[in-house]
Amino acid sequence: MAMAWGRGELFPKANEAEIQRTKFLLGKYKEMTMLMQDFEKFEEDLKQVAIDGEVVRRIDQEDLHADKTANATILIEKQRWVYQRYQFYTHQIRRAFSLIQDIEANKAIDYRYMQGYSYKETLLFFRHGLAIALFVVRYLRALKA
Repeated sequence: MAMAWGRGELFPKANEAEIQRTKFLLGKYKEMTMLMQDFEKFEEDLKQVAIDGEVVRRIDQEDLHADKTANATILIEKQRWVYQRYQFYTHQIRRAFSLIQDIEANKAIDYRYMQGYSYKETLLFFRHGLAIALFVVRYLRALKA
């Protein structure tokens, strides 16, 4: 139940599209963090590959003429833009994750999505405690892991 503030809600409930988008981003969280770390570590190398490599010869297959310098700049800017979007998404996911007060839910989300374990691996990890394992099964099924 959301708290009411005047006519609106202080904490509005998520609609179905927002829930689906969150599930999608949770599923991509580990991959996004790995790509961000790679970009941070090898940004200069990626720029050099973009300049020297064949990938930029033609960004768009409809191009009749290829300008490698311009295409390399476009590719580098696209990589930076994707990195910035990933930063935003992962920050929001970590922020929401830090607000989960239920310890079992927090652990389940941590193992399944934050650390990137599979559904089966997450269940096996929680197998030692029956009550927690049952909770994790129900919770991950609700998320359609």
